[in-house]
Amino acid sequence: MNAASGSGPRSAIIDARELVKIYRRGASEVRAVDGISLQVGRGELLAIMGRSGSGKTTLLDLLGCLLRPTSGTLSIAGRPVERARDGELATVRREQIGFVFQEFNLIATLTALENVMLPLRYAARRRGGRERALELLELVGLGGRLRHRPAELSGGEQQRVAIA
Repeated sequence: MNAASGSGPRSAIIDARELVKIYRRGASEVRAVDGISLQVGRGELLAIMGRSGSGKTTLLDLLGCLLRPTSGTLSIAGRPVERARDGELATVRREQIGFVFQEFNLIATLTALENVMLPLRYAARRRGGRERALELLELVGLGGRLRHRPAELSGGEQQRVAIA
């Protein structure tokens, strides 16, 4: 799998060069990602497609700073991250990257509003968290479902809470 977009590295929000990820277990190794280079500009959409086991999830985990590459370079918003410390990576993930996982990872005992407010408590700007959460839920069409717990929401509504 190899991809490149028309954006240059200066305008790229994601700039990956020759990324490699090798998983090792004993004497065996699997090259899950092998020399991928790509640049993604702000607002640009990118589809990553391939057969099962072709490295798509590993690539997304690398680009999302959930995994470290075995080799290669990766910059997010101009910031090199391949050798960043765990705390620095957490900051990059919190401030620059959004994830929507297959499992929405909502906390069952919290309402939709509380689930959206939770990560805002850990953000640099803690003030206005409730107002921001209300605004985000309104944007995804859930302004009328603020007090509902995940079990009371449809799968699509749960996904929108996760997006918010």
